[in-house]
Amino acid sequence: MKIYTRTGDKGTTALFGGTRVPKHHIRIESYGTVDELNSHIGLLRDQDIENYIKQNLIKIQDRLFTIGSILATDPEKAVLKNGQQRLSIPKISEEDIAFLEEEMDKMNEELPEMTHFVLPGGHQSVSFCHIARCVCRRAERLATALYEIEAFDDLVLKYLNRLSDYLFVLARKLTNYFQSEEIKWIPQKS
Repeated sequence: MKIYTRTGDKGTTALFGGTRVPKHHIRIESYGTVDELNSHIGLLRDQDIENYIKQNLIKIQDRLFTIGSILATDPEKAVLKNGQQRLSIPKISEEDIAFLEEEMDKMNEELPEMTHFVLPGGHQSVSFCHIARCVCRRAERLATALYEIEAFDDLVLKYLNRLSDYLFVLARKLTNYFQSEEIKWIPQKS
């Protein structure tokens, strides 16, 4: 299989189903940002962190590929002529969201209570986690903009929202794991 097809040389790309749209279309921005998020999570997974966390990140990366597939599917062509779904993959489920919530709860049990916002940083792995969190928020903003134009499974939005929370808690856990200083943001008085 060749990687280059030349079909996008004039600034368009195909969605699942064959519909061609401009490469700057909100749908492309949306799933492209999910792909960017997935790459940042891969970078985080490559750090010297607990294997348990790495396995959770692999599971999250798998779900992000599902989300990308959902976002890359033309809603008008999501159902084939025979009535079957074009995507024959498991969709995002309430269980996927519950997994993130349960993992956050476990991590939070080990962490000191948060009384202030914290400044991102303190260790390279923590910083990668915060970058992934920010990209996740951008993916969520783009997905919600797309959802207003062409609705899709709203569990995708719920998952992205929960995932950014998960990445924040994971950043705090990694700060604790690496015994880095968690610097509180305390606004200066004028």
